[in-house]
Amino acid sequence: MFGFYRFAAVSPILKVADTAFNTEEIIKSAKIAVSNGAAFVVFPELCITGYTCSDLFHQELLLQNSSRALLKIVEAFADSDAVIAVGLPLRIFGRLYNCAAFVQRGKLIAVTPKIHLPNQREFYEKRHFSSGRDLLRGACGALAGNVAGAVKCAIEGVGEVPITNFFTVKGCGSGVANGEGSEVRVGVELCEDLWTPMPPSGELALAGANVIVNLSASDALVGKRDYRRNLVINQSARCMAAYVYASAGVHESTTDMVFSGHLMIAENGSMIAESKPFSRITEIVYADVDVERLNMQRLSEGSFQDFDSRSFYARAASFDGLRTCDTLRYRFVSPTPFVPGSLESRDQSCTEIFNIQCAGLAKRLDASHSKRAVIGLSGGLDSTLALLVVAETFKLLDRPASEILALTMPGFGTTKRTKNNAVELAKLLGVELRTVDIQKACLQHFDDIGHDPQKLDVTYENVQARERTQILMDIANSEGGIVIGTGDLSEIALGWSTYNADHMSMYAVNCDIPKTLVRHIVNWYADRSDVALSDVLKDILDTPVSPELLPADNNGQIAQKTESILGAYEIHDFFLYHFAKYGASPEKLLFLAKYAFAGKFTDEAIEKALAVFVRRFFTQQFKRSCIPDGPKVGTISLSPRADWRMPSDASFTDWLK
Repeated sequence: MFGFYRFAAVSPILKVADTAFNTEEIIKSAKIAVSNGAAFVVFPELCITGYTCSDLFHQELLLQNSSRALLKIVEAFADSDAVIAVGLPLRIFGRLYNCAAFVQRGKLIAVTPKIHLPNQREFYEKRHFSSGRDLLRGACGALAGNVAGAVKCAIEGVGEVPITNFFTVKGCGSGVANGEGSEVRVGVELCEDLWTPMPPSGELALAGANVIVNLSASDALVGKRDYRRNLVINQSARCMAAYVYASAGVHESTTDMVFSGHLMIAENGSMIAESKPFSRITEIVYADVDVERLNMQRLSEGSFQDFDSRSFYARAASFDGLRTCDTLRYRFVSPTPFVPGSLESRDQSCTEIFNIQCAGLAKRLDASHSKRAVIGLSGGLDSTLALLVVAETFKLLDRPASEILALTMPGFGTTKRTKNNAVELAKLLGVELRTVDIQKACLQHFDDIGHDPQKLDVTYENVQARERTQILMDIANSEGGIVIGTGDLSEIALGWSTYNADHMSMYAVNCDIPKTLVRHIVNWYADRSDVALSDVLKDILDTPVSPELLPADNNGQIAQKTESILGAYEIHDFFLYHFAKYGASPEKLLFLAKYAFAGKFTDEAIEKALAVFVRRFFTQQFKRSCIPDGPKVGTISLSPRADWRMPSDASFTDWLK
């Protein structure tokens, strides 16, 4: 469903050279994984015999027993649509190869021989095995472009089986990808293949593989676990793919080495499942991989379209179809995807974002030879962050804070709370503050255009917004300064700004930061400030988000609350992330949001917010087509000069069906 497939990585208990025991454990643990919904189950390298058999690999009995064990595994899954990947030694054309074998629906689909054989220090695989480079005919570019079809080998009791490290999915039906260019395409590596300067997975990914499976036996050394983990994470990011890694465990021979049973499943640079080390029981980790998201991301990012994959398809084997996930059980979907999960990474991100904002503004101030930075200070969240950025930038440039001019411009909806916070913030930061009451000018303008000031409509609101921007621009001209924009990415996405009013500035420092992240950056700054400044910032964080363009209530409190009108920014930011970055359909947006926000927002609230998001995102594109300059800080930008180009008059009908 929606492109989610459940993968499992298994490190079973085993007895070295006891193929019967190992086979039973493989079958038992694979059936557990399949019963838990796994569509693809990956075991370690040489798991049927044990990786550490050494010269026993040259024993006829062991080789015969391992082949018989493979047939038993094939028979055990005659009625299963799940793919089981196991490792064993296989004789092919008179040579011995370290192979991965792929089983589905009672068939041996294909085998993949290991290409790179480690033969240094504690490893001496070339003593026992031959490289599968020639058999694969084109892997790592050896014979790319000269492939007429996959090489086949005869397996006793099975017949001819393709030799390949590239798989597609065939067939059709509910929950099954189908045809060439199918949703799931699998590339295969074995252990050392990943550790080389040019891992086969790189070329396999360029050929279309969006899932890489690695059957491995990597020993435990001081520091090696972290290094191995980084390899998997980085290769999944480089390949823009899922990477499923299964390594041998503690029951391998400890004559010279110890193995920790490292299991990992990474997706495009993120580790989404990982085992604990040195388990003495069979370990299984699961992850619900979003293959659809990987495919959509490849369409808009990377260089995958520049590679000729025809030679790989010519030698590809096929799976009969993989079951998709009915529910998400082994995947965390963050309700705040723009905000890093851990406090440590959140602090690092806030620091880096703030530095990017300051560096961008510093360059603009230098280039424009501006004498002053002029900013409208409302006492709200966005203008607060913008002022903090301006203040730090002036420190960076060794310029006095007095050259910063903040204007508070109370109108018909301004409350004492926001005004007092604006005044106190300017005082604590040492910037010049001027107050310009806009009510008289707005009433005059109402009279000029014949608008009844008792009619609290869009004209009533926008007159105030444009009056404020006119004041900012004119004072910036008179002071030799530039106007600093305060609007954030969430407002830009929803068009929650008045055209040619708060929509416009001379440099917009918050333009790439969504509302949910603005909160964290201001809170991060507060935690690093003295008590007085921190108290003001905390109160601003607790203030409801509002443009304050409509009169306050009878108690003098904010009456116009943005999230009561639009829906929670948390939901809108969630939609924006998955819509703009991964091209998720409305149905998938709802599915993910209901999963991520379960227990926090009702289904009705989420559905209502999606309708608002889609309608406003499409109809407000004309504002994004002419937004001011501002720094990109994350992977999503809505600037027409950076990431997002969209016709202003596109229809949203299909997105609301």
